Amino acid sequence: MDGRESDTFKFLAQARPKARWQLQTAKARFSELFGRARSEGPQLITRRDKEGVVMISDEQYQRLVGKAHQPQNLLQFFRESPLVGIELDLERGKDEGRDIEL
Repeated sequence: MDGRESDTFKFLAQARPKARWQLQTAKARFSELFGRARSEGPQLITRRDKEGVVMISDEQYQRLVGKAHQPQNLLQFFRESPLVGIELDLERGKDEGRDIEL
């Protein structure tokens, strides 16, 4: 498991909703819900105690989908590659070709 996968698992372990909101209450107190999602962490919103969605901050979302870890450019991508330092054998065997009948 690379560092990014490990970060994702850590995030998911910590991402359990901190509070549970009924949809009607969430609508009425949306500003509070929004603030708590940013300051306290994920907030679970349910409808009839069955269906649910979780509100999370943008920073948590970016970590979850990995965009916060994506390289800014191609050079950064290669510098951060897990393959950095691996020796590659780029020598090719001499290929004489093959005989074919036409």
